[in-house]
Amino acid sequence: MGDLRDLLTDLGYNDVRTLLQSGNVVLTSKRSGKALERELERELSSRFGFEVAVLVRTRAELADVIERNPLAAVATDPKRYQVTFLSDESDRKRLGELAGLDVAPEQFVISGREIYAWHPDGMQRSRLAAALNDSRLGVVGSARNWNTVTKLLALADE
Repeated sequence: MGDLRDLLTDLGYNDVRTLLQSGNVVLTSKRSGKALERELERELSSRFGFEVAVLVRTRAELADVIERNPLAAVATDPKRYQVTFLSDESDRKRLGELAGLDVAPEQFVISGREIYAWHPDGMQRSRLAAALNDSRLGVVGSARNWNTVTKLLALADE
């Protein structure tokens, strides 16, 4: 993650911090989320030679994701509770198809540009996790477990 921090610092971003070896970054920027996503995708490709989708949430947006927490009453293990962050809201037809899936005992809630997913039996054989892919959603998605989501907010608050 040192190379990633160096790149972002070289680009003029401030307060650059990474969370473990996860690829999650907290930084300070005056750019809009979409402009930051485009610039970082271009720079990561140029510097490291591979394409990677970048999803940005502001500190306030991340705090809102945590505050909304629609599955708080059932999601008792943060390692099995995930938030899939979406690049944009998926279209209604795709979301309707997703909402019609029978994945019990797993549960999920679609809320704006996030999908909250509870996997009580783990991720390995999860039908829901398999369904939450970019081609089915029609947008880029990146999932993080609840521990990571809350640690990112704590890192942003340091």
